Amino acid sequence: MTTKVSIDGLIQDEAAAKIPVTDRGFLYGDSVYEVVRTYGGKPFALGAHLERLKHSADRLAMRLAAPPADGLEPIIRDIHATLAAAGHAESYVRVIITRGSGPMGLDPGLADHPRRVVIVAPLQPLPGSWYEEGVPIHLVATGRVGGHTLLAGAKSGNYLVNVLALGAAREQGAHEAILLDHEDRVTEGASSNLFVVADGQLLTPPLSAGILEGITRHKVCGLAARAGFPVTERAIHRTELRGADEIFLTSTLREILPVQRVDDQSVGDGRPGPITRRLLADYRAAATARSEQE
Repeated sequence: MTTKVSIDGLIQDEAAAKIPVTDRGFLYGDSVYEVVRTYGGKPFALGAHLERLKHSADRLAMRLAAPPADGLEPIIRDIHATLAAAGHAESYVRVIITRGSGPMGLDPGLADHPRRVVIVAPLQPLPGSWYEEGVPIHLVATGRVGGHTLLAGAKSGNYLVNVLALGAAREQGAHEAILLDHEDRVTEGASSNLFVVADGQLLTPPLSAGILEGITRHKVCGLAARAGFPVTERAIHRTELRGADEIFLTSTLREILPVQRVDDQSVGDGRPGPITRRLLADYRAAATARSEQE
């Protein structure tokens, strides 16, 4: 199965798709992006992902498309056309908007026009054993101060801190890195959000910690409330993870992934807990039902 790439509406095979080396997304990480997956061949929560893409672009004062086109419509057309061209049963979809190309220099005014890129690859499901046994995570101190950055709330291509954190986690044999702020409070994973079950409460760090407002995170909060497990958003110190009954990660590709161990400390009895299992089943049922209705 081949990967198809659309660049400003032109769909090509992966090997043929190219952007200029002067593209600001390549030079400076001056870009925003979203990752979507399909259920039943249809992109799940596409509207929510595209609204977040627009929010990210607004945060970076970036247009989504070159005049006369603007807004989300060209991107929606590109996504559906590329999905159709790829023809996979289930797909991974990555949407990238860069500020464009131009003379080299940090000044965003040097960019010519936004560049739209859509990458559609076959979806590679995570191993079933990860959901049955859980995965290890590694805590990484980043020193970041709360959410007071220009990029707070934006899903940008500037991901070097996350890349380095995940590299440190993999060196420790962990699946994911969990980023800590300057006061050793949990923020988010390198590419996930984190939930904790402790003393009967379901907790997750607040958006004010500077975390990305995860689409899956939001849906899980709703599912949890309907299942009788309302979520409290509050600061979580790293020491609280040691007493957790359950911990799980959420993201588009992971859905709800149980955590087995935090560094050298087992979570609960070392097996996925009942709340994690219940929410995973509810999430998959909701995603499947949504795809069948569309």
